Amino acid sequence: MKTTRLSVNVNKIATLRNARGGNMPDLLKVAADCEKFGAEGITVHPRPDGRHIRYEDVYNLKKQVRTEFNIEGYPSDSFNELVHNVVPTQVTLVPDAPDALTSNAGWNTKENLDLLRRLVDGYHRDGIRVSIFVDADVEMVKYAAQTGTDRIELYTESYARNYPSDHEGAIRDFVAAAQEAQRQGLGLNAGHDLSLVNLNYFAKNIPNLLEVSIGHALICDALYLGLENTIHQYLEQLTIE
Repeated sequence: MKTTRLSVNVNKIATLRNARGGNMPDLLKVAADCEKFGAEGITVHPRPDGRHIRYEDVYNLKKQVRTEFNIEGYPSDSFNELVHNVVPTQVTLVPDAPDALTSNAGWNTKENLDLLRRLVDGYHRDGIRVSIFVDADVEMVKYAAQTGTDRIELYTESYARNYPSDHEGAIRDFVAAAQEAQRQGLGLNAGHDLSLVNLNYFAKNIPNLLEVSIGHALICDALYLGLENTIHQYLEQLTIE
């Protein structure tokens, strides 16, 4: 039996709350319910404009998350300070511009090798596991290994986009990148546009897949299926005989 951990990204819950002010829906309650229903991690991606997850939310979540807490984002000074103060289970470094609507590329780990090494060293001193967001590119995986990171997270937008028309072609580069991660001794995460439509095929074919981080599609599905049922269905997709 192969199982991959499901970390629920709760950014969209904060987006809905912020649209009207107040505390509806209650972000902390939703995160706790995700864990109660079987999710094995909570992910947040705070951005400088606070348009969804706010820094205050991160501190509050740290007090209550009982599974794994993953903070992802661009390593600005304020982000680094937040992560070092909170000390989550994992930090995922993403090369987002401050005004990015959503994550749209992985790191060029070759060009940013020195920066990433310094960041990884600093997080490791606080006992934080580090994952680096990368495209499905063998060379980028090799250079990621040179940073000392614990894991990489494969950016799966292209897989999700191409999956409906060509399953095998869509996943080919991801299999190669995952195999290289295994050769380099790196743990493997994945995320972005994974859904009930494409998740099972990905999990079946990607070796050593430890964790997926899913937010947008899962929250959208929950509107129709209910949160508990949705999480159970995602967990079923990740359980491979």
